[in-house]
Amino acid sequence: MDDALIWSVRTFIFETFVATTRAPQLTEIMQAFNLSTEQATDVLFALHEKHAIFLDPGTIDIRIANPFSAIPTPFLVDVNDKTYTANCAWDCFGVVAALHAKEALIHSVCTQSAMPVHMEIHQGQVVPTSTLIHVLVPFQQWYDDMVFT
Repeated sequence: MDDALIWSVRTFIFETFVATTRAPQLTEIMQAFNLSTEQATDVLFALHEKHAIFLDPGTIDIRIANPFSAIPTPFLVDVNDKTYTANCAWDCFGVVAALHAKEALIHSVCTQSAMPVHMEIHQGQVVPTSTLIHVLVPFQQWYDDMVFT
């Protein structure tokens, strides 16, 4: 497998997330790179093995391209008139950083109380709030089960 192709597809995946707020479908990858189904599938599996993206278990569907989520989560980030889905509270800030955004709104729900949580990024800084983020899994274990983490 050609490393240049693998990383070009990864870039395409991220560019698609940025432009559309969703992951590209396999057919979009095939068309963009003139690949067969087998070749595109091999590239996605290679990216998954390198932890560059994460596929939905047992499928070739992109589930995670950190910090972006391809499935609904309670972690939403409004940036430049688009709403992106993040994988977790930490990734909300990753979306803001990945987009080089100076202004953003983060919306979520407290998993303990079910109360809405809102945070704001203004002029590149987090607006002070009493909101705390608890990271349940130590960083060293995040890739053991990315979906749970």
